[in-house]
Amino acid sequence: MRSGYPGLMPAKLDRFYAVIPAGGIGSRLWPLSRADAPKFLHDLTGSGQTLLKDTWDRLAPLSGEQRVMVVTGRAHRAAVEAQLPELADENVVLESEPRDSTAAIGLAAAILERREPGVIVGSFAADHVISGDALFQHAVTQAVAAAEAGYIATIGITPTEPAVGFGYIECGDRLEVAGADDVEAVSSFVEKPDLATAKRYLAGGRHLWNAGMFIARADQLLAEIERNKPELHAGLVELAAAWDDPATRGPAVDRIWPKLEKIAIDYSVAEPAAEAGRLAVVRGHFQWDDVGDFASLAKLNTAGRSGELAILGEGARVLADASSGIVVSRSKRVISLIGVHDIVVVDTPDALLVTTSEHAQRVKAVVDALRLGGSSDVL
Repeated sequence: MRSGYPGLMPAKLDRFYAVIPAGGIGSRLWPLSRADAPKFLHDLTGSGQTLLKDTWDRLAPLSGEQRVMVVTGRAHRAAVEAQLPELADENVVLESEPRDSTAAIGLAAAILERREPGVIVGSFAADHVISGDALFQHAVTQAVAAAEAGYIATIGITPTEPAVGFGYIECGDRLEVAGADDVEAVSSFVEKPDLATAKRYLAGGRHLWNAGMFIARADQLLAEIERNKPELHAGLVELAAAWDDPATRGPAVDRIWPKLEKIAIDYSVAEPAAEAGRLAVVRGHFQWDDVGDFASLAKLNTAGRSGELAILGEGARVLADASSGIVVSRSKRVISLIGVHDIVVVDTPDALLVTTSEHAQRVKAVVDALRLGGSSDVL
């Protein structure tokens, strides 16, 4: 394996294959993010390109363009391929319906293991915002070294606040890994603690945020799924066996995919691997945000900022006086704000959201209510 270091152009990593799960609608970013235009297909930072393209640009230098696989919904294939013209046809894996991250990542690993036994796979969400690409690539390089040493590796982020919307990784002893000097054992893997616990984690300095990045030999990742979810593993392996033959793929997907258990990889792999001493973590020193709600988006977006107000949207017509927060405009209406603070306004042609940063996490409840009420036309 050839290593990359901060400040240098990264070198391709031997045996490494990048996997980008591109699913979910980002319901806390409704009405900007919709089923037909999910979060990863938007430019949310004013960079001029989508989050999916940003993710590709970070990973392709490490794996090579022909060694990036995208797992996405059938409805998004055309948009994904338009964003990523270099994406190889055989590396587009289409889900007939969402079955959560274990199915998506596990199927990619099973397909790639059949094609290339011993391959190292790394899974990286399509809709996260990362700055400091050299630092990110250095962390991935170390995680690949940990995977070569037999660990399932993850990359953790140093917390900057006692956030309750993230999982936490408790770091243990430093591990001796050839080619890496920043790898630690994981003592425990904890999902979304309460505020008091999160404050204790922040003060203790031994916990990192879970950024949802997993790197491992494909066969070892699959073995972990088999230990904890044998029926799910069996379905994934059977699907992978049929995948590269167009004559068998469709019938296998129709028969197997809808029956696969919906479970996040955090529960099926990370938690049990941590308990068994098979999970390692690399501390990521880059800036990371999962853009989980409009409050996060307001902090990230500096393009078009007017004082304390972030403005997102080409040609947005916003007049503001003594106001702060974020305005996302997808219409040509004039939006005027006077004396309101921490406001969130999202204006689209068929839906308007008005809330505050404090209540931004509650947008998902609106989406759930609309769905239950049969208003799928705006979802």
